[in-house]
Amino acid sequence: MAIAKRAPAAVNDAVDLASHVEALDWPQISSELDSQGCAVLKGLLTPDQSRAVAELYPDDANFRSRIVMGRHGFGRGEYKYFSYPLPDLIAQLRPALYEHLQGVANRWNEAMGIDIRYPHGHAAFLKRCHEAGQGRPTPLLLQYEAGDYNCLHQDLYGEHVFPLQVAILLSEPGRDFTGGEFVLTEQRPRMQSRAEVVPLKQGDAVAFAVHHRPVQGTRGTYRVNLRHGVSRIRSGQRHTLGMIFHDAK
Repeated sequence: MAIAKRAPAAVNDAVDLASHVEALDWPQISSELDSQGCAVLKGLLTPDQSRAVAELYPDDANFRSRIVMGRHGFGRGEYKYFSYPLPDLIAQLRPALYEHLQGVANRWNEAMGIDIRYPHGHAAFLKRCHEAGQGRPTPLLLQYEAGDYNCLHQDLYGEHVFPLQVAILLSEPGRDFTGGEFVLTEQRPRMQSRAEVVPLKQGDAVAFAVHHRPVQGTRGTYRVNLRHGVSRIRSGQRHTLGMIFHDAK
């Protein structure tokens, strides 16, 4: 696959990513997703890879659009959606992660009584999205400065939604920024919302539910609704790579 213009070398040197993803403890990750709605993927990217992806941000040749959160009531900060063709690191990482998450997604839909099933390969799922008019790439790079934050939200871009996504922290907490914790909230029926703060280091990722997930109750399985966001940045600058597996209209 071709690469975006002027991408740093570490972004294009992604030949070992698939095997690295394969070596992660997927039974444990799946178990945590089932029990908590999120799971940490430690050391998904190296520090060099993380910095190289963050360094793409100023070059608009890599992106299709820029969103300033404050203009839309999303919070404070900004992000850019990558354009096709994606940089090699992202182009390889997206299908490698999808391949392991699609089994969880199918199992969740079966438990919730949802008929939709996801194919084993990401290319086949993207074909489904594109045939439905969802052809715009959704991987994005977020940039936060001191005082910025991301309101609780869900990344739903059309009829076809893959129920899990991954966010990768590209900056080092305590060195590059303070504050800016990843926050996930879960609303169960007839209960108050539960908040989960996920600690991450540079290169760590968190996989989490996009919209809802199944929970086993005393009367069977029911759906719980989830939203995610980022708390206020106290100082410095924070970059995050968002990996969404469905494309947008």
